[in-house]
Amino acid sequence: MEYREGALEGLVNASFWAGRRVFLTGHTGFKGSWLSLWLQHMGAQVTGYALAPPTSPSLFEVANVSRNMRSITGDIRDQAALSHAVAEAHPEIVIHMAAQSLVRLSYETPVETYATNVMGTVNLLEAVRQTSGIKAVVNVTSDKCYENKEWVWGYRESDPMGGYDPYSNSKGCAELVTSAFRNSFFNPSKYGEHGVAVASARAGNVIGGGDWARDRLIPDILAGFQRGESVLIRNPHAIRPWQHVLEPLQGYLLLAERLIEHGPQFAEAWNFGPRDQDARPVDWIVKRMVELWGPEANWCLAQGEHPHEASYLKLDASKACMRLGWSPRWELDLALRRIVEWHRAFLADEDMRLKSITQIMEFQRNCKEKSYE
Repeated sequence: MEYREGALEGLVNASFWAGRRVFLTGHTGFKGSWLSLWLQHMGAQVTGYALAPPTSPSLFEVANVSRNMRSITGDIRDQAALSHAVAEAHPEIVIHMAAQSLVRLSYETPVETYATNVMGTVNLLEAVRQTSGIKAVVNVTSDKCYENKEWVWGYRESDPMGGYDPYSNSKGCAELVTSAFRNSFFNPSKYGEHGVAVASARAGNVIGGGDWARDRLIPDILAGFQRGESVLIRNPHAIRPWQHVLEPLQGYLLLAERLIEHGPQFAEAWNFGPRDQDARPVDWIVKRMVELWGPEANWCLAQGEHPHEASYLKLDASKACMRLGWSPRWELDLALRRIVEWHRAFLADEDMRLKSITQIMEFQRNCKEKSYE
């Protein structure tokens, strides 16, 4: 297997993306907005398809994400509209990130969660099947797609799908849908006939500037700090694979590059998780955020009963490290520092598009520096 120079260091190749046609679902969300900015910064021709931003404020709005891309407001549950948008964009690469992404909300809206995360995936892959010229598809699911046995070791891509709650289970279903479409319509053994490489990507708990989603730890912490209130913490001992949002996005970009360059050799499932030492309990995160924010910040334990959430979950990303050259670059403490820095800039009314792209550029520089250490 041949790789271009620099690929083994896991560096995203900006020249690869310059002028490349990319169709991105979920571009108005937190992860989608960061990825849209990164793709625009590299010169990609991006078409986004998503509902209106899920929060106000949102990264999509405050960073003026739509400025250098085509932004389509649409629902992935609408198969006809989605198929039309994909065909009109005529992309080479499709990255599917649109989802109902909250565990607690999935208890309140299970039908919507399954309709979006399962049938939305079916609709997207069917649109790909009906559109010529597409060469690579990356379907982003979740680390919660696995049948969680509360193991102390990380889950590998070959471990069974599962999911206790509707959100986690819907992501396991989305993985099964992806596998079925790949086997049935985009089989790697028949790549010469269809020319489409389909992969899925599973990441840990992503954190970063510009996330205002409800029932997420970092947004809840920052909201409490800004109001001058004690932050209420539900599960202080729950351990999660925390990682800055740019970490898995780097993985998705690298994976898409390999799918274009080597097709069926990479058409499978991939984990993108942090270092073992960055799988930290919730109370460690909130205590460190208190230290970074300042003496006016504090927290306390939330009382009462709460819906079930896994207490321990970790990914094994050794396959991505070995075969894609990907590896985590920003340790957790640095990630938390950059989040506080981003939100301090927002509160100071700085140019948040520039601030976000500056952090992307810093991340890229760090990747290049570490690859030569």
